[in-house]
Amino acid sequence: MIISFGCSRIDATMSMTLSSPTLNKSGSLHIAQTCSLSMPSRHHSWRLLRSPICSASLSLAMEEKRGTFNREKANKLVKDLKKVFNTGKTKTYEWRMSQLTSMLKMIEENETDIYRALYKDLAKPESEAFISEVNMTTGSCKLALKELDQWMKPQKAKTTVTTYPSSAQIVSEPLGVVLVISTWNYPFLLSLDPVIGALAAGNAVVLKPSEIAPASASLLSKLFQEYLDSSAVKVVEGAVDETTALLEQKWDKIFYTGNGRVGRIIMAAAAKHLTPVILELGGKCPVVVDSNTNLQVSAKRIVAGKWTCNNGQTCVAPDYVITTKAFAPKLIDALKNELLEFFGENPMKSKDMSRLVNLYHFKRLTSLMDEVSDKIVVGGQSDEEELKISPTILLDVPEISQIMQEEIFGPLLPILTVDNVKDSFDMINSRSKPLAAYIFTSDEELKKDFVRDISAGGMLINDTVLHLTVDSLPFGGVGESGMGSYHGKFSFDSFSHKKGVLHRAFTGDSPTRFPPYTPAKLRLLKALISGDIFQVLRSMIGLPNN
Repeated sequence: MIISFGCSRIDATMSMTLSSPTLNKSGSLHIAQTCSLSMPSRHHSWRLLRSPICSASLSLAMEEKRGTFNREKANKLVKDLKKVFNTGKTKTYEWRMSQLTSMLKMIEENETDIYRALYKDLAKPESEAFISEVNMTTGSCKLALKELDQWMKPQKAKTTVTTYPSSAQIVSEPLGVVLVISTWNYPFLLSLDPVIGALAAGNAVVLKPSEIAPASASLLSKLFQEYLDSSAVKVVEGAVDETTALLEQKWDKIFYTGNGRVGRIIMAAAAKHLTPVILELGGKCPVVVDSNTNLQVSAKRIVAGKWTCNNGQTCVAPDYVITTKAFAPKLIDALKNELLEFFGENPMKSKDMSRLVNLYHFKRLTSLMDEVSDKIVVGGQSDEEELKISPTILLDVPEISQIMQEEIFGPLLPILTVDNVKDSFDMINSRSKPLAAYIFTSDEELKKDFVRDISAGGMLINDTVLHLTVDSLPFGGVGESGMGSYHGKFSFDSFSHKKGVLHRAFTGDSPTRFPPYTPAKLRLLKALISGDIFQVLRSMIGLPNN
């Protein structure tokens, strides 16, 4: 059975799924494969490690031509990259600038091919692809090119009296050979943005793009070979076996975008080598809507954040809304009006909305929806052939329902109601810390309380999603939603080691530092450390300190 968008859909009676990835007794990553139509309820865990179902995946012939990427090849890859890194060429300003310039050229010269790949993988509209994939990535490149000289300069640091005379600085040095494991929902942005930071910081890099967006992964591999220094920047395509082989190696840092369960696997593999990690995960991002708000603007921005951003397949998309019982009917009507304005009478036919990535996620989402179908107040239509579900709003779903137990990552939006808007804070805080939290209100005190009382990776007042476009803000999670951050200079810093350097001349030694130790030396040392000039003078002329 063939669906549109150039992807062949698997037979509904069989698919390749994975059992829970675990670490075996030796500490290696073990993922057993089985053949069934099992649908793990915690879907998001398989974003990286489940098999793709699109015919755009590498064919058997291509696999044979490429050969199996196993532990030995992964080990050789890392050793070769370390040799290149140890020559020092990636540390130079000139090399970094050349790679960033080539990256920018790569994106600009292949924009049409990028749009084509994104359409094959996700049916992503060109305007959305330009904004969220091309423009944001070129913006990161241009910022790095403009600021790299400043970022690389050592920072002056203060010294103390105990090291006088001296000077100190903080030197940013590259970590070495780093691994970037990307995801499928923004396959160019979430692959290239961290790579830009890694290159700016002077590292050798391996990118592992997601096999669930095969057209994008294939294009990235091709473009990297054509535009970037292939001796220091590599792409490894593939799925479970390739990821497993890569994770068994010793890296200087691992950057992973995905979900919490796989994040734990990445962390366990990294711990074997004491490798630091950045985990960009997800979670259930809440939206609080106060009755004291501009309703039309609020509704428009919620719809934009939920359904125009990859049809809800975005880690910072609104996952659920909390408002008061009295205000909920007005909010629902406003959301319905904006959906009509955005996508017309039949949103299933709209060309301005991405499709779901594959059959697996379609079935997962329809299962979530079917469990609480009596709570649907808007939408609810689905088309398996087109892998589409209409924008769907549900009112007061039970908190124990599956739709409220996992990140939705799709076009379903539950609205929960409370008696008082401040009650929403307890509801949010009873859950794991989200990647993003949003509130719509004109109440200044409520805004302050929200910022103070809600812990989230990032926060936006009176809008959704846009905070991640501000390169002067760190983007990252907290708790279950991740660790570490990037964007702008934060990307450079995340792939750098901040090395403290103290400079001293061959003069200025204090006798208190060296034996033989005497009571007089101890008095002088205490006086010097206290910074009390009067006590220093008393000690130097032999008088006891007060």
